[in-house]
Amino acid sequence: MLIVKTFHDVPSKLDNGRPIRIFVVSPVVPNYPQAKFPGKSHVIIALILLKLIQCLRTRIGVVCFSEIYQVTGPVERFAGQIASQGYVVACPSSYHEFEGPEAIPYDTEGTDRGNRYKIEKDVTAYDEDATLSVDLLVSLPNCNGRIAATGMCLGGHLAFRAAFDPRVLSSVCFFATDVHSATLGKGKNDNSLARVLKGDMTGKGELVMIFGKQDTHVPREGRDLIRKTLEDAKVPCSFLEVQAQHAFIRDESSKGRWDAALTRSLFTFMMEVFDRTIGRDLGPKVDKGEQVEHVC
Repeated sequence: MLIVKTFHDVPSKLDNGRPIRIFVVSPVVPNYPQAKFPGKSHVIIALILLKLIQCLRTRIGVVCFSEIYQVTGPVERFAGQIASQGYVVACPSSYHEFEGPEAIPYDTEGTDRGNRYKIEKDVTAYDEDATLSVDLLVSLPNCNGRIAATGMCLGGHLAFRAAFDPRVLSSVCFFATDVHSATLGKGKNDNSLARVLKGDMTGKGELVMIFGKQDTHVPREGRDLIRKTLEDAKVPCSFLEVQAQHAFIRDESSKGRWDAALTRSLFTFMMEVFDRTIGRDLGPKVDKGEQVEHVC
């Protein structure tokens, strides 16, 4: 499916209202600007049914949070792949308090700058960015308010925190940094896991955590802590540990860590989660407390 790209400058309540630029990548069906389709179809031809599903998806939104380098080429391409599946994708510029929306270079200076901004920005400001991004998506005429989130590195942590918003029905977090150490934001003292323990994520959306087992940013002890905290809080979570390093989905300037085949497999996994959680309206979840039967 074809895509189009635009952006919205949205005023923030913090930082004296300095706007945040949110890039939006949307699917488009040429020559059908107002196409509408029924929610159910008795058409049995597979290709027509597939096109119907893709067109219905154009009313569904995903927030894609970036690394410490803002919305770079790899992030935009990742968002574009999601949009091409029939989703409206919003990519917020995380460091609008400090500079413009341009991508930060993947060089040493850019890395130092991005890491500096990461711990100079208040956690409440990160949360406001997420809220504004969801608000923007649900306000768009081609989005019906069914929202998911994803992100990588810093963006993985932001997608994790986005799951506190009850409007976000699923979050897929790639190698989320600083969750285990609670060191995101100003003062390096975030409350992400503390909020999970308090129950702020319980009974909300579905979560997927994806880590490389050779990721030096999130050691085994940190991954174990995240998994235990989520399980203790009874958060519906899939926890994937794969043979990869940090930033393995970055297809540019990955410093030798990009794994294209693994990225493709995990992208498919992510799309299954999105299709199931926001791709169709299942109605409210009803937990009957039934025990899983032990059978062979």
